[in-house]
Amino acid sequence: MSYKAIYTYAWDLAETGVKAAADEFRGLGLDTVTMAGSYHAGKFMRPHGKAGKVLFPEDGTVYFNADPSRYGAIKPVANSMLGERDMLGELVEQSGMAVNVWLVLLHNTRLGMANPQSVVRNAFGDPYYYNLCPSAPEARAYAIGLARDVTESYPVSGLSMESPGFAPYAHGFHHEFALMKSNPWLENMLGLCFCDHCVSGAEKAGIDARRFKAQVAGDIEAYLDSDIDYPADMAEAFWRADVANNADLRRYLDFRNGVVTSLVAEIRAAVRKDATVAVIPSVARPTAGAWYEGSDLHALAQTTGIVEACFYEPSAERIKADLFDIRRRLKGTGTLRGILRPSHPDISNRAEFIAAVEALREGGVEELAFYNWGHLRRANLGWIGDVLRGAQ
Repeated sequence: MSYKAIYTYAWDLAETGVKAAADEFRGLGLDTVTMAGSYHAGKFMRPHGKAGKVLFPEDGTVYFNADPSRYGAIKPVANSMLGERDMLGELVEQSGMAVNVWLVLLHNTRLGMANPQSVVRNAFGDPYYYNLCPSAPEARAYAIGLARDVTESYPVSGLSMESPGFAPYAHGFHHEFALMKSNPWLENMLGLCFCDHCVSGAEKAGIDARRFKAQVAGDIEAYLDSDIDYPADMAEAFWRADVANNADLRRYLDFRNGVVTSLVAEIRAAVRKDATVAVIPSVARPTAGAWYEGSDLHALAQTTGIVEACFYEPSAERIKADLFDIRRRLKGTGTLRGILRPSHPDISNRAEFIAAVEALREGGVEELAFYNWGHLRRANLGWIGDVLRGAQ
């Protein structure tokens, strides 16, 4: 099945109209629309928006008519747009294109605030409300229900699932603030989850998680009480040394990978069999950094058959390098898709974008997606048409 997709939001489709949008997409050489079915808050610039140029989406809502009976204690919150229009329904009925649904699974501050028993917690017990924990049974049931619900309620071709795991500490929350320098070592330590569900699961895996939690808390506390600021390069080396020398840390990170892989496997088993399921492992740069979030690229490819990687780099050379490394990790397993942003802060000129697409194709990546219709200027959207029509 061909996958030349444009990522988009319900509000942009509603403003333009599905038929007009689909005509534009086909004119660019696209055959698939990947629409956000669940999404978080933001402050978005819309260069070709008609009703306005800056939008604040409702936090943590879904953009399809969900069936509450398919969920457990944590249930999705409907976006207010659904009171007037079901854009996913219109898309599958009127676009004449394949429709793929983009699900943001566990990154949901709204649901995290309402369900603190199911969020990530650091070594001090502080809750990270923006991240439902993949170890928490109620959070897992929500993610599985979301994927099953949308594929059973709508004749979509498949799913692209984002945030199935543990978000990094440096997430970019509203007005994130500290009067001290951060560094990779500190952020990685603060990003480890020690909620009751993770501790219990790790103990079942034979890890002395309570002792390890106390050790991590003690190391962070000592650093915060000092007058030391780790330079970034030294902090990265210290983190690598900890991973190499601390058996508990290595086993804990492996445990996290197992948690995420098993969740994705349960989702694949619950979803309509003829629907494709792709995993967006991370937006970390480079893609190999996804392991910290619990995304084992090879295991995910084995589980769903498709890894949809974000090649968010400023040059074709860097994209080619990332692709080489991903291929090395996948070991020939599954299909690799690529997502590109033909614009700032990634590829800033047309020639470099064309070279990036060529690099992916030469590396065997034929299934491509472009992010995001509402965010891109008209000129940048034109680059997509240039590269896709030129290949036809």
